[in-house]
Amino acid sequence: MRMLHVIEAVLFFYLFFRLVLLLPARRPFKAAAAFVLLLATQQHLLTRLFFGSLASPDLPRPVLMTQSLLLVSCLLLFLTILLRDAALLVRGVLRRVRRRLGGGGLPESDVCPGDKRSDAPSGSGFSQGRRFFLLSCPAVLAAVYGLRRAVEVPRVRETQCLLPGLPAELDGLRIAHVSDLHIGPLLLRPWTEAVVDAVNALKPDLVVLTGDIVDGLPAQRAESVAPLRQLRARCGVFACAGNHEYYSDFRAWMRAFSSLGTDMLLNEGRVLNIGGRQLYLAGVTDIAAARFSLPQPDCAAAAGGAPQTAVRVLLAHRPITAAAAAAAGFDLQLSGHTHGGQILGLQRIVAEFNAGYLYGWYAIRGMRLYVSSGAGLWNGFPVRLGVPSEIAHITLRRA
Repeated sequence: MRMLHVIEAVLFFYLFFRLVLLLPARRPFKAAAAFVLLLATQQHLLTRLFFGSLASPDLPRPVLMTQSLLLVSCLLLFLTILLRDAALLVRGVLRRVRRRLGGGGLPESDVCPGDKRSDAPSGSGFSQGRRFFLLSCPAVLAAVYGLRRAVEVPRVRETQCLLPGLPAELDGLRIAHVSDLHIGPLLLRPWTEAVVDAVNALKPDLVVLTGDIVDGLPAQRAESVAPLRQLRARCGVFACAGNHEYYSDFRAWMRAFSSLGTDMLLNEGRVLNIGGRQLYLAGVTDIAAARFSLPQPDCAAAAGGAPQTAVRVLLAHRPITAAAAAAAGFDLQLSGHTHGGQILGLQRIVAEFNAGYLYGWYAIRGMRLYVSSGAGLWNGFPVRLGVPSEIAHITLRRA
């Protein structure tokens, strides 16, 4: 979390020096603008100090929505100005290179907008105010749209998984894969009910939840998670733990999920007899367990109870376990955690933190991996731009 606070500090100072100080306004107005900017960019630090945990702040939903809108607007504004400044810097460098090589000036149209000119109004208050407006409006509108997309009910994504050697009896088996619900202060009971209704409407053979189901303590989220009890599937409802389960009384949540009819798979598996054939469904813990002296993910242990001829499916919150899962003999791994990158343009960064995995299908040493973009989002950064949420409806097919 220290890195998060450092990034947000950079965000504040960059916007302060590039925007607030240049505003055509008196000092009291600039001071007020700086204070609002500080509140907007440092919400995670303020939440951690005064309003509970980052995962589940003790604040009303409207306040959280407003906070999120301000933070996302600031981030998008920061990226816009950073790209603009980078472009001006490159143009300035090219201008100087051309001058040295050509020995002369540039045509009037090639003058860098950041250079001083006697007839340029760029330093005027009107120009600075207009620039602030032109930069801020798109950022705010994009933040509003991204926040709206983040809290909407996820759509169903139909997809198929081709598995070599899949028995004919399991050909056509349908799995509803739901990841990263993040039921918490932003995503409350009505949203959970809508997700459960969407899953049940698929009439799946199997429902699996791949971690980060909740944000907050069981007593706080009891009402919001209660609809999970209504999940229905012919072969059962199963789940593995995500990192956010560990942040909010892990053991209590494991008991709570079990009471809701969800079979929690923690470095273990279950043999499912389907149409006379066996499917071995297993799950692992999350690496966040190390912070709490709890068992870390162990794919070999999870595969320990698998019959020799059974099709093996692993639930793992993070896709980074894929190599270990393939080595342990699993045929398919279902994961989440990445949220699909959340914003177009930032996906490569997210993938780098997840062993190159981001979203969709991958093949690892003969094993198939599916990474979901997630159904919900952590309230600390609830925005989706070009990366929709989803309920993955996966049909197993013989290759």
